[in-house]
Amino acid sequence: MKKLFTFYLFIVFSIISCTTDNDNIGNTPNELITKNLTIFIVNDIHGQIDNFSKIKYIIDEERQETNVIITSGGDIFSGNPIVDNYPEKGYPIIDIMNRVGFDISVIGNHEFDYGETNLKNRINQANFNWVCSNVEMNSSGIPQPFEYTTISVDNLKVTFLGLIETDGKEDDIIPSTHPWRVKNLTFERPESVVPKYSNIKDQEEADLYIALTHIGYSKNNGKLGDYQLAEQFPYFDLIIGGHSHSKIDNVVNNIPIFQAGGYLKNLGKIEMTITDKKIETIEYELIDLSSQTEHDSELKKIIEEYNDNPFFNEIVGYSHLNHDKPQVGCFVAEALRIKLDVDLTFQNTGGVRSSLDFGDITKREIFEILPFNNPTMIYEMTVTEIKNFLIGSGSGFYYSGVKFENRNGSIDVKDLNGNIIPDNTILSVGLNDYIPAVYDTYFPTNGIIQPQTDAETVILYLEEIESQINYPNSDNYFRY
Repeated sequence: MKKLFTFYLFIVFSIISCTTDNDNIGNTPNELITKNLTIFIVNDIHGQIDNFSKIKYIIDEERQETNVIITSGGDIFSGNPIVDNYPEKGYPIIDIMNRVGFDISVIGNHEFDYGETNLKNRINQANFNWVCSNVEMNSSGIPQPFEYTTISVDNLKVTFLGLIETDGKEDDIIPSTHPWRVKNLTFERPESVVPKYSNIKDQEEADLYIALTHIGYSKNNGKLGDYQLAEQFPYFDLIIGGHSHSKIDNVVNNIPIFQAGGYLKNLGKIEMTITDKKIETIEYELIDLSSQTEHDSELKKIIEEYNDNPFFNEIVGYSHLNHDKPQVGCFVAEALRIKLDVDLTFQNTGGVRSSLDFGDITKREIFEILPFNNPTMIYEMTVTEIKNFLIGSGSGFYYSGVKFENRNGSIDVKDLNGNIIPDNTILSVGLNDYIPAVYDTYFPTNGIIQPQTDAETVILYLEEIESQINYPNSDNYFRY
């Protein structure tokens, strides 16, 4: 009886052993498991909200098929009056991104446009993560973003490192925003901080390590764009970028780089398979949202409610032609000069963000042209000081009130009759306060702040002085 039991025990043990071995075939600890992931990308939204209902529909459909992460490459604010002038500045875009289900956004330079208090409130209201490794919020009250963060989705771990550009001021390290709105914050150049994070993928035991950047696609003179990031710091599995408003689908130094344009006209879709913490296959599609008809009906209704603001539809003037940005810039400079009642005005080219279509001009169009709500200021400056500003800044400006001529390396300043104005003549100079904030070494300290912003001043010009706009030329532009 004992021998029979031993035989049966041998048989059972053999069966169990065979079964266990068979179960482990193709499933050993060293087996390479392939994982699927779709990353949706947008960048440089600039407050445009209308296509978000289409985006939500597309993403919700994809979620039923695979793992999904939604990213933003920064600059979600500044560009849509509905968002920029909402009582809680910027809140509509945060609300909508929460509803879509965004996972992460890098901080862009225009996130600082509304000032510290507004950014603090918007970050606190966001249900998604913020990343930026080269900013310290100090005692501003703005929540400190993650330098890097890891998002887990199903059986995948994806780590994102955030970077912002710091090209806002020649003699300072700040992003391209109003300098007075980031004076309590500290920034480092992207190229200075990236080496600190070379081993993050291993530390986080991540399947992917992604740079989520707002530095632009490519830079010169030792500055860091996505192209240079891939060349100099090849730590990343891929780079998702923003700031340059580019449509990028490229590979640099074996690192894929993507960017989806701007103003929410497109949605980028990156489909990957990942094996042993490496990208095995990758496909990219840039979805043109103008060709999409399906939408999330509930979110579309919310967007329509945000857009229903009659104030911005009020007609304030008439444009006799389609004005491009340079023509608009010359118009803005002249409108500011006449309404501010000064001798000379300057308008920075980067402050003109939109063209002006033929036909009726609405308040919304003016706020789209001048979206930053910059106060206007008046200075008293000598002609010599004005020349020093033009030479020292190295930048080009639209202007009104005089004529500038570059003569053999020197600047002649002439009145509208062609007479040279002597260097010691004092002129009243009107402009938005962004210009003296960036080029503060060339301006007096006693500028007088005016009661209206640049956009409000132009609207008042149209309502009170001249509503008919016709600027076929754009010859009032000067760069030394």
